[in-house]
Amino acid sequence: MGAGGSLTIDIGAGGGAAPVALKLVVLAGAEAGTEVPIASAAEIGADPSCHLVLTDAAVSRRHVRVAIDAGRILVTDLGSRNGTFVGEARIKEAEVGIGSVLRLGKSLVAVQPRWRIQEVAPSTATSFGELYGESLAMREVFAILERIARSNITVLVEGESGTGKELVARSIHKASRRANGPYVVFDCSSVPADLAESELFGHKKGAFSGATSDRAGAFQSANGGTICLDELGELPLDLQPKLLRALENQEVRPVGEDAARKIDVRVIASTNRDLNAEVQQGRFRADLLYRLEVVRLRMPPLRARPDDVAGLVARLLTGQVPPGDRIEGENLRKLTSYAWPGNVRELRNTLARAVALGTLADGSPARFADLVFNLGPASSSPVTIGFEFPGVTGEVPYKEAKAQLVDSFERAYVGALRKRHPGNIQRAANAAGLSRKHLYDLLKRVEGREPPDEGAS
Repeated sequence: MGAGGSLTIDIGAGGGAAPVALKLVVLAGAEAGTEVPIASAAEIGADPSCHLVLTDAAVSRRHVRVAIDAGRILVTDLGSRNGTFVGEARIKEAEVGIGSVLRLGKSLVAVQPRWRIQEVAPSTATSFGELYGESLAMREVFAILERIARSNITVLVEGESGTGKELVARSIHKASRRANGPYVVFDCSSVPADLAESELFGHKKGAFSGATSDRAGAFQSANGGTICLDELGELPLDLQPKLLRALENQEVRPVGEDAARKIDVRVIASTNRDLNAEVQQGRFRADLLYRLEVVRLRMPPLRARPDDVAGLVARLLTGQVPPGDRIEGENLRKLTSYAWPGNVRELRNTLARAVALGTLADGSPARFADLVFNLGPASSSPVTIGFEFPGVTGEVPYKEAKAQLVDSFERAYVGALRKRHPGNIQRAANAAGLSRKHLYDLLKRVEGREPPDEGAS
């Protein structure tokens, strides 16, 4: 048990792992942003004596009880008039997992870990699996990965295109207790919407035109191992409640079958979208988001970790430059000062192109200093696309250019908001027209660290 008697969950890779206490967080409703710790049990309702008091008119005086019993999280409806729902299912008593979202009237309440990134010191390692980085930003990422890899905890990995989100998922799997099990990647952006359910959950022969045989979907293929839901933000909205049900119940129902099949799968999801914004726009379910983000990890863009460029270049050029060649000089300065809108993926492609074009006539490799890199402007230089627009480069596709502009806007807006309302997240959230949690996540994303626990008055 943790401080105050709260349940603690060991999500680490051994005895030195930091424990995680649990809390109830109101995600939607009049009390959105309110958090209360879970001790041995907590009641939710309209009565002032409840641990979490909701003013929602559809919430009964004593609506539901969340209790900890032998490491399990048990939810019991206390005879409420409008019911307690987990996903689409109305429950009387059920065991739920960390990240589960309870719906009470118009309010959503999540069971979340109280663990925070600032509680974990940066790792002393400069790599984790296939990931590399000597920068503080990457060593903070490694510290989290070292603690969560050997657990079964669900992870949501955010970051721009090319930052290595899929490498994170693969590296977690290889370091986990499931390393000998299957590792399956399901790309939510590449599957047609009408086939997504079949590809994800499988189908029975004859379930639809073209289903000439039974097919195991991605979840069944990953049974006993890990599934990476890549580009989760692209998942069709009508499929999201079925995914939520699979996560909650650890079972899937193939298309055309009446019976569900139990699965044992760890889920790691990745996205380059702002899923909080997607929720606000009605394109992503809030309960699914909070079920997936038990641990939420944001990969830093390469422009935020210039100290890592030299090491990345050395690793990517291994065996492609003469033995003993040094990664230094003007070419390194050029690579370090570039903004890398495509992140590590763009760096890898840039190096591959330079090596291919720099290969000498006799087939021997060119020295690093002799390679030619055709790059855009340095990261400190404003760029024009027919008109002045700092922070946007015309060298990348529209989608990535838009992401750069949004990033610049968010940083400027948050900076101004912080100056107007120093030390008070709740007042800043009210001024911005955002929930406290939405602003908290925005601050964390923009500032690259957990915001301090500032007052709400």
